[in-house]
Amino acid sequence: MQSKNVNCRTIELINSLRGKEKIKMLFVCLGNICRSPAAEGVMRRYVEEAGLEERIEVDSAGILSYHQGELPDKRMRVHASRRGLSLTHQSRPVKAADFEDFDVIFAMDDQNVSDLREISPTVEGCDKIVRISDFFTLATTLDYIPDPYYTGAEGFELVLDLLENSCYNILDSLRN
Repeated sequence: MQSKNVNCRTIELINSLRGKEKIKMLFVCLGNICRSPAAEGVMRRYVEEAGLEERIEVDSAGILSYHQGELPDKRMRVHASRRGLSLTHQSRPVKAADFEDFDVIFAMDDQNVSDLREISPTVEGCDKIVRISDFFTLATTLDYIPDPYYTGAEGFELVLDLLENSCYNILDSLRN
């Protein structure tokens, strides 16, 4: 991976996961209806294509519980389906146990990182939080996954492009 954003702590965390028998990853955004369920869907597809379903578990959650129990935003489901993804995750909020249960927690933006650090019950939990943009290799000026909720079709497509790029690089980093 030749990411322009990756930092040493992220590299160390990914390196520590390579030898694990089972890797559990959680993707987090604000409401768990656009970005994080899309990331879950993209990563799940890559994991299945690589035949790693027994080794890598994927889930998503939101900082807030506003949409708890809801399917992803209809617009995100439509754009994802055009790429062969079926987003069926039901929104749920991040819980304290997630910091124990998951090996790595991918945040979509800096506010998500900050919120996750506040939610984490331990310092060790904070050490599991990674910015997903650390894995961007696309030519972009962005250093986060933008929230497409208030945008048009181009916003959802951009999010999916960035997620496909970063999720591919995450999986590639775990395999190399």
